[in-house]
Amino acid sequence: MQAKNDKRTIRAWAFFDWANSAYNLVITSTIFPAYYVAITANEKNGSRVTFFGHSFVNTALSDYTLAAAYLIIALLLPILTSIADYRGNKRLFMQFFTWLGAISCGMLYFFQINATTNTLETSMIFFGLAAIGYCGGFVFYNSYLPEIATLDRQDEVSAKGFTYGYIGSVILQLICFAFVLEPGWFGIVDKSFPARLSFLMVGVWWIGFAYIPFSVLPKGSPNATTHHKNIIQGGFIELGKVWQQVKRMPVLKRYLPAFFFYSMGVQTIMLVAASFGAKELHMEQSKLIATILIIQLVAIGGATLMSRLSDKFGNIKVLSWVVLIWIGVCIGAYFTKSDVEFYVLAGVVGLVMGGIQSLSRSTYSKYIPQGITDSASFFSFYDVTEKVAIVGGMFSFGLIDDLTNSMRNSALALGSYFVVGLLLLLSLLAYQRKNPESLQVS
Repeated sequence: MQAKNDKRTIRAWAFFDWANSAYNLVITSTIFPAYYVAITANEKNGSRVTFFGHSFVNTALSDYTLAAAYLIIALLLPILTSIADYRGNKRLFMQFFTWLGAISCGMLYFFQINATTNTLETSMIFFGLAAIGYCGGFVFYNSYLPEIATLDRQDEVSAKGFTYGYIGSVILQLICFAFVLEPGWFGIVDKSFPARLSFLMVGVWWIGFAYIPFSVLPKGSPNATTHHKNIIQGGFIELGKVWQQVKRMPVLKRYLPAFFFYSMGVQTIMLVAASFGAKELHMEQSKLIATILIIQLVAIGGATLMSRLSDKFGNIKVLSWVVLIWIGVCIGAYFTKSDVEFYVLAGVVGLVMGGIQSLSRSTYSKYIPQGITDSASFFSFYDVTEKVAIVGGMFSFGLIDDLTNSMRNSALALGSYFVVGLLLLLSLLAYQRKNPESLQVS
């Protein structure tokens, strides 16, 4: 087993975030949502599209697609992490999901809707598969954290991963930005080509940089002694075992429900922000991309800031403050009318976006038993919790949008999830004050 806190290993681990965050920025946050809204809206049908014979509001369809993808990965992860623990090959699963996501992004190059071509149905399938590839790789990536960093370094290392992710994704976004905004510089005449080229570039970037961690990270340690049943069933058995352990850990069992509820809001907002700007504010693609770049750049500092604040005030207190800000974001989104207001809101989102993700991951990593060989099962539990939360958040957001044809109503509804999450975090803080001996993370 490699020594913990090795600089080369940590840097290589962080490059996985550098590689796959390009998907998160270009495909789920900027160019794809803007391109999707633009080509699926027309004078005849407005914002409604037909998908395998069923009519949907275009943004609701993309929300449903992502919800379905996250549901599939939530069901698959227990099985996959069981096999990874059993065989000790979680790096191989990271590679599989990376290839799946990268190829699916590349296939979005063929996404067009015009007089002669309509690839909506197949493209939405690849859109969903790309999400599965992204999420599937991330659970195994997360599970390396307690293996490569000691307890006192996990906040810092977790923040480093997100920081690498933001920097890497912004670099590729700027490259794509040039093609999308100034196609004439490159002799491009087809208006759809710059966006479609960006999707292809994401796939190449993703798989290319992922081979930095693949060449350095250990493949994993076999743990066959803990699996006495069929390994397909074993994943769910392992999750059951994790839950039994969680129930005996009073702080962790109070933290996870809070994480579940605020994740319903955080992840959904991150996935629908660009679509909101395109549909509700009718923002130009250039302004949308600039807005998301603001979010990414601010988030670089946000992840580091939250790590330092947690050292001073404690993880749960800082998470409580951040969730309170997210409640304000949801209320603000409902009343946002102008581009300037959207920019301000984007800056606030950027500040708390990376921080809450990084701090949530490192808090969980601190709470789980240290030095365990089957960390993938514990992080499977964490990721299944998060993915089910995203399913609920995206489905409810899409449903409200579909019923009311207003993403503002959906945004306001997300605020209720944050309220529940905040109340649960405050309850956890109260428990910690009364029971200081149970305090695992200050």
